[in-house]
Amino acid sequence: MKPAPIFLPGRTIGILGGGQLGRMLAREAQRAGYRVAVYTNEPHGSPAGQLADLEINATYFDDHVRLQFLRDVDLITMEFENLPSDLLASFESLKPVRPGRRALETCQNREREKSFLRDLGVPHAPFHIVKNPAELAAAIAALGTPCVLKTADFGYDGKGQQKLTGGEDPALVWQHLAAPRGVLEQWIPFVKEISVVAARALDGSFAAFPPTENQHAHHLLDLSLSPARISPAVAAQATALTEKIAAALDYTGTLAVEFFLTSDDLLLVNEIAPRPHNSGHHTLDSCLSNQFEQQLRAITGLPLADPRQHTPAAMVNLLGDLWPAPDQAPDWTPLLQHPRARLHLYGKRRALPGRKMGHFTVLADSVDQALAEARQLQAALQPAPRP
Repeated sequence: MKPAPIFLPGRTIGILGGGQLGRMLAREAQRAGYRVAVYTNEPHGSPAGQLADLEINATYFDDHVRLQFLRDVDLITMEFENLPSDLLASFESLKPVRPGRRALETCQNREREKSFLRDLGVPHAPFHIVKNPAELAAAIAALGTPCVLKTADFGYDGKGQQKLTGGEDPALVWQHLAAPRGVLEQWIPFVKEISVVAARALDGSFAAFPPTENQHAHHLLDLSLSPARISPAVAAQATALTEKIAAALDYTGTLAVEFFLTSDDLLLVNEIAPRPHNSGHHTLDSCLSNQFEQQLRAITGLPLADPRQHTPAAMVNLLGDLWPAPDQAPDWTPLLQHPRARLHLYGKRRALPGRKMGHFTVLADSVDQALAEARQLQAALQPAPRP
């Protein structure tokens, strides 16, 4: 079998999607000497497009634009997974697409993802696939309550989910789901949520950053701590499960696996993200390499870098709720005066509630110190109550 080509600096990397993950990947690629073309259905000046050598702004279903993009790039990657399968198929027939279509198709649909985990023998929450109110009622009886009903397609950041505690009318619940298929999962009383961000290269080599401990607010990631406050045995198991999943997907690139950790140290896979992940942003400041450098190295066929962490860190998301007005930024003075804090803004022109506008990382001598200082800075950045 002919070995896959290595793409050296000077070639052009095509990124599907114009968000912040594409922006950070574009910066890493250009630092290493690559050109970047961004293809996004967002308006001109998307977060990734602001840094790209070329930004294409059009629907993904425009055949002329797709051919133009293919002419301009040497290989293709993506910064979000909810892309049409036929789009990826058309690209794969002409240019290398990494990660491949199979990985994205598996992870963009909860039913396929859960079935993949079950078939692989990876621990996960018990679940049932449901297609109508009668099947939902039977699944609730089988799993018990509390449980969680999720849409099969295109859910993230808590969207498309309903927690059922008992006594709900299955017909009304199904109507509210507003989707043709759903996944009903048993509710897991976890003590921690952790994630492993890792990379797998073309040759199958694997490198993982230390597991991260994640805290959520209103279904959105609020804060990540690294390394996670878990035992070495749990950390090793989470990393091994991530490697098993990446190998089974024949994955190329950076991915993240999210886990629930129960009180008896049982790990259950919750979700797979086939791309760099919010909980890996601290690697930009706290590790010898970062998740975007690993993505770049993997997709271009280069050896993976050293993922070791040199400093404990806390990462805090900055949401649009923090902005006093949609076009008025907060006063960053408390953060900028901190000697071991790093501010990362995503270039989004308008702040909206719940919108990820940036993040900051605090480095410290211990993860508990990083947590305490991050919470202090988070409080200092909160806008004063309006009169």
